Amino acid sequence: MKPRAIVLSAPGTNRQYDAEFALVHAGADVSHVDVRDLPDDLEKLTSAQLIVVAGGFSYADALGSARVFAMELEHRVGDVLQQKAKAGTPIIGICNGFQMLVRAGLLPGVSIGTAALAHNERNTFECRWVTLSPSSQRCIWTQGVSELIVCPVAHGEGRFLCDNEMLSTLQKNDHIAFRYVQPDGRPAVGQYPINPNGSVDDIAGICDDTGLVLGMMPHPENHVIERQGKSIGSDRFIQQGLAINIFRNGVNYAAQG
Repeated sequence: MKPRAIVLSAPGTNRQYDAEFALVHAGADVSHVDVRDLPDDLEKLTSAQLIVVAGGFSYADALGSARVFAMELEHRVGDVLQQKAKAGTPIIGICNGFQMLVRAGLLPGVSIGTAALAHNERNTFECRWVTLSPSSQRCIWTQGVSELIVCPVAHGEGRFLCDNEMLSTLQKNDHIAFRYVQPDGRPAVGQYPINPNGSVDDIAGICDDTGLVLGMMPHPENHVIERQGKSIGSDRFIQQGLAINIFRNGVNYAAQG
């Protein structure tokens, strides 16, 4: 039986259908829940075996990216995502979804104010293809994924910042799920546009202590099949670096739960 996956969105979210597409191709039975339909649709969320918080510009990024989304979810259904995480449900937040997980305190360091997603270093909106190196075996979404992943970014607030103590903790505890790298896999060493936002240690995504909760700024849902990899203004297709195995990992974990 296919595991039940939910894509959670809010007004302004624009990647929910891409996330659903990725989950279907990964083998999940997918439904969609808009935060405005809670708590009426709460059972869909509480019974889900996998949760994706989709990207976009929820509530037009009022008061800061995803702040209102996190507040609205807590107002309507309390700490349901925290409860799902504690119960062993894999959760991935992508771009604005990553920002939402940060605001909700589901990722390491954020709840005590030592990590944050800030405005991009160049103070510009970045929309471009990037190359990612999966770098965590703790994270269930990246376990066994050794190939580089190529996918787009589209954000103005995606610069991962933390103090040196927090960075050391993330590194030591294998919490860094993805790093921006050069197309041949060499380190980005902060070089723009390889690291498009100026994130410390070229961090593109992190996981929590359990490895079940993943937040990442790039959009893997936009390159799970080859035809999604058509370069803008070119006849060249990006045929390498498909991200489908990220979603397969989450779906397979949920199916075994």
